[in-house]
Amino acid sequence: MPQRATVLATLAFVLLATASAMGQKTLTATEAKDHIGEQSTVCGKVVSTMFAEKSRGSPTFLNFDKPYPDQIFTLVIWGSDRSKFGDPETTYRGKRVCVTGKISAYKGVPEVVANEPAQVKLR
Repeated sequence: MPQRATVLATLAFVLLATASAMGQKTLTATEAKDHIGEQSTVCGKVVSTMFAEKSRGSPTFLNFDKPYPDQIFTLVIWGSDRSKFGDPETTYRGKRVCVTGKISAYKGVPEVVANEPAQVKLR
């Protein structure tokens, strides 16, 4: 009988964890600023892009809803991960995109760093 209780407790934990992960809120680019430090999915239209090949870390910036320098949210892909994404500034430009990851801020602008293509979905 104690074994059955352990199995039931484990099953309950797994179901609770799955429900919690599935219940993750999808945010707009504008809402992201209120969720710094949280693991979330942020969606918006990629309206400007830049591959800063000569900058430290060779980042690619995908700006949601408003173009640089007035962007309200940025998806960042570092050069070390860029090859996994192909040509992200062309692939995603003009498209509605959702990115999942931890929201941080750089100079007051919320951002998510994508290390894997699975974090980025076309909508």
